[in-house]
Amino acid sequence: MERNVSSPLNSTALPLNSTADINATAKPFSVFDGCDYQVEGILFDLALQSINVIVGIPANLLVIAILIRNRKEPTTSDIFLGCLASMDAYFSAMTPLSFLNLYHWQSKEVWSALKFSFGVKDTSGPLFLSCICLDRFVAVLFPVKFGQLKHIKYRLSLTLLVFCLTFAYSAAKVIGGLPNFEKVFTGEILAAFTWMVVCNVSILWALKKSRSAGKDEMHPMKKKAFKMVLSILCIIVFNYLPPVALFPFEDHYSPDVFRCYVQPIGFAFLNISSTIQPLVYLSRLEKVPFLPDACVKKCCPCASAENNTPSPAKQTPA
Repeated sequence: MERNVSSPLNSTALPLNSTADINATAKPFSVFDGCDYQVEGILFDLALQSINVIVGIPANLLVIAILIRNRKEPTTSDIFLGCLASMDAYFSAMTPLSFLNLYHWQSKEVWSALKFSFGVKDTSGPLFLSCICLDRFVAVLFPVKFGQLKHIKYRLSLTLLVFCLTFAYSAAKVIGGLPNFEKVFTGEILAAFTWMVVCNVSILWALKKSRSAGKDEMHPMKKKAFKMVLSILCIIVFNYLPPVALFPFEDHYSPDVFRCYVQPIGFAFLNISSTIQPLVYLSRLEKVPFLPDACVKKCCPCASAENNTPSPAKQTPA
């Protein structure tokens, strides 16, 4: 997919009008990039990003605090969860700068910093989710191999690779002007989505195989892994599928409609994942530290009721 236009938010190229005519004068810098009178899509994206500031930042900080609190008994995916929460908190913290730069500063330097944060969001989210899914996939389908690969050095290496890819993509997004650059984003999301589906189907197959061996109940670890991967799949479908479904049809829209409405709305679904991802993680916990039980029950009654229900394994005497 080749994008001939750039979105005012999450854009690839600097919003400057380049021309081969040496006598032509360049357009003055505008953070709206030609959408000064069609700002509805941009404001919709920023409205959802405002939820990230109000809910997403505290939720991500809470996830980080819980992971630090449980560092003596960590799970193998904690390093990926911590990095994902950190990147989401960083991206959410940039939203006030977006508002200030749109309506007050009008700064090209701040715009470049915002584009870098969009690159971080585009890349770190799906890649770290894929790492979590890979961890659960190996744990369920290849438990012996998983035991051999439990050392943290393997996850640190994978984390370093994700950070290198993330910062390389973000730097390229700031520089702009690279041909077919947006195909990288579309291919990344499609690959992540496909991988999540493969993981989910494979874990379902493993659980079915366990039942066929005469077990009436799911193994607690496999059940936990299934819930984690299923929640990741829901995040991928809700947050990442809309831009993938919309952007390949760029030629069916006029340049202004695509740049000012389709792109901001598509990216809005991706950006709100900075709130959804930590909330999904917190909803899976049996007890949320640092928060009163009454507050947890009020905010998430369904998850609370599920966590308070004794599991069949606990009800059945050994």
